[in-house]
Amino acid sequence: MDVPEIRYARSGDVAIAYQVFGDGPLDLVFAPGFVSNIELGWSLPGRARFLRALAGFARVIQFDKRGTGMSDRVGENASLETRMDDLRAVMDDARSERAAIFGVDTGGMMSVVFAATYPERTAALVLTGTAARTLWAPDHPWGPTDGEYLRSLTEEERRWGSEEHGLEIMRRYSPSLDAHVAAEWAAYLRQSASPGAFGAYQRMNMDLDVRDVLPAIHVPTLVAHRAGDRVVDAEAGRDLAGRIPGARFLELPGEDHSPFTGDEGELVQATREFLGEVARERVWEDEVSDRVLATVLFTDLVGSTSRAAELGDAQWRDLLEKHDALVRRQLARYRGQEIETTGDGFFATFDGPARAIRCASAIREAVRELGLEVRAGLHTGECEQLDDRIRGIAVHIGARVAAEAQAGEVLVSRTVKDLVSGSGLEFEDRGLRELKGVPGEWTLYALRTPG
Repeated sequence: MDVPEIRYARSGDVAIAYQVFGDGPLDLVFAPGFVSNIELGWSLPGRARFLRALAGFARVIQFDKRGTGMSDRVGENASLETRMDDLRAVMDDARSERAAIFGVDTGGMMSVVFAATYPERTAALVLTGTAARTLWAPDHPWGPTDGEYLRSLTEEERRWGSEEHGLEIMRRYSPSLDAHVAAEWAAYLRQSASPGAFGAYQRMNMDLDVRDVLPAIHVPTLVAHRAGDRVVDAEAGRDLAGRIPGARFLELPGEDHSPFTGDEGELVQATREFLGEVARERVWEDEVSDRVLATVLFTDLVGSTSRAAELGDAQWRDLLEKHDALVRRQLARYRGQEIETTGDGFFATFDGPARAIRCASAIREAVRELGLEVRAGLHTGECEQLDDRIRGIAVHIGARVAAEAQAGEVLVSRTVKDLVSGSGLEFEDRGLRELKGVPGEWTLYALRTPG
């Protein structure tokens, strides 16, 4: 197989490089975790063999994340939400309506959020070298502490691209390879990302935690992990699988984190058998689940009763109409779906939490021009779609979060904060709260206003 043609999909103003190869009966999207260069990658030991093996039973689509490889260099970080938009753009350009997603490491994290948010586009998931959270935590005893992570990242940025550094990366990610190919690795890393682009991605990845999303996955899932993986502990992979309904966990021998090296044949065969079973059970043609991951937004006008009494019915009705028009304008701008109005507030849903937060902030600023103040609350969770209605505990949590907000405040749950890492949004901790009718205590965060 010759090196496949480089194509470009437009995701907003950014061009995302991708390739399509193989002519199998199903589409398989490869979502990379580390930096990549889809053109040069065909010359790396093991990578071409792995990709050609996948192409033996699938139509494979692989891409470079924005800011890396053949894709556009960009100034801002790429949050999971942005990367999901890029993946959808690639699938659309490649005319893939529904595909299995093969995610590696943080590409696996993005893939699970994609599958929960867009089940109609996801036929199955294969995850390898993936954890549900990057950093160590008392309830997630794998991965580095934040201090260890940042110290290692600073050192890697300083030495990025050198042959010595390439050898260290290779020994960590692909210890089965011989040292004589270290120069190839170093050259590949240099041409995949600059030190700054690498550092920006790693800082975004540092705070990722998708554990709250995993119960919302309703597509067949295989989690394959090498027992001695030197980058992501196999127990973290086992934990990940245990949190996804119906997921299978497969522990493979070896120490390589990279799917392209070690005994990659076992991973390919496991993937082939799993997707073959999915196809035989006609999951591709099954009705898509009516449960999706969504971000719910509730807004409420502050002091509306006293303001209505002050203005009188006619003027208050006119002001409310202007308020409603401004809110709907912002919902359209940020791809929000209006579910219902609540008298002097709105209930809307979004397919991305960062967009929802930016919409809430824009609504807050827009209505201030009318002399009004709003409070807003957001939560991301699994929702049930019934025609034009949305139901589920996530809706109740979002409403309760909004009730805790102060005038002019955009308040979010911890789940929302975890999912917008790398978006540039900043928050202030508002502490633990008990939400009426919702079990447990919830940590809430207020959007920090610039300036």
